[in-house]
Amino acid sequence: MLNFIVRKIAMLIPTLFGITIVSFGFIHLLPGDPVTLMAGDKGMTVQEHAAAMARLGLDRPLWQQYLGYLGQLAHGNLGTSLVTHRPVLNDFLTFFPATLELSICAMVLAVVIGMPLGVLAAVKRGTWFDQLSMSTALVGYSMPIFWWGLLLIVLFAGVLHWAPVSGRISLMYYFPQPTGFMLIDSLLSGEPGAFRSAVAHLALPSIVLATVPMAVIARQSRSAMLEVLGQDYVRTARAKGLAPGLVVGRHALRNALIPVVTVVGLQVGALMTGAILTETIFSWPGIGKWIVDAISSRDYPVVQSGLLVIATMVMLVNLVVDILYAVINPRIRHA
Repeated sequence: MLNFIVRKIAMLIPTLFGITIVSFGFIHLLPGDPVTLMAGDKGMTVQEHAAAMARLGLDRPLWQQYLGYLGQLAHGNLGTSLVTHRPVLNDFLTFFPATLELSICAMVLAVVIGMPLGVLAAVKRGTWFDQLSMSTALVGYSMPIFWWGLLLIVLFAGVLHWAPVSGRISLMYYFPQPTGFMLIDSLLSGEPGAFRSAVAHLALPSIVLATVPMAVIARQSRSAMLEVLGQDYVRTARAKGLAPGLVVGRHALRNALIPVVTVVGLQVGALMTGAILTETIFSWPGIGKWIVDAISSRDYPVVQSGLLVIATMVMLVNLVVDILYAVINPRIRHA
């Protein structure tokens, strides 16, 4: 098992190197430069512009800038923001808890609803429940996040006034946030109504972000269960007179988990992609909105390091998924 894990970790190193090249090249392909954007309407002379470019190291050839970027990463330094003049790592740690809280809630919602929906659709194959659930899943998968988010805002915030439009909590609440997770901090604060406000602000973004993963998980769960339910050992278990729930839960579900776990792991990357749009629509102060703002201001260190950290997180999740494969099916680690 240890050799299996070491091999998987070793395979991540070339991928990380490639990500540094992509993230570095992506931001430098954008038109304009950060010095001009930072000057704003004030403008600057040619000499002032050249001095600022030299101070930031942007007048050097790209290969020198890239080597300097790798040197910073080797020392654990993600750089300093050109806009806030704060270390990128500090800004990341400030915004990351909001994205993590949103992603966890969305993934829990997607798994808790999507997996049972897919299993029941497989068990009730060909019935109205199967047709309705899979049609709904197809609609959810096909629906653009930005359009779905705006629809929910119009309905629940504009018409019904059931949920707020933006932010993580009402401005009337102010309390320390030691964990960075608003649900936990609002409970610890003891402020009356703070937790309810945090839940209300989290509800719509979580639903929007969970829609696509929920649809994918539901369809994959149905497909995996249908394949397993047709196996000989499942028919044998039924012939022995075992209860249908026992056949599905003990014999079929575990063997159907491998492709479902694969999809759940891959959806972590989709959550990060969807979080960028979701956070922008709902003004959610997470790393998605942070990176979008950094792209607009050509904040090179933020974009480069932000993309690198997100990609690393996605790869680590995929590593965990591979390890879960080996736990669920030991034959995989011996292959």
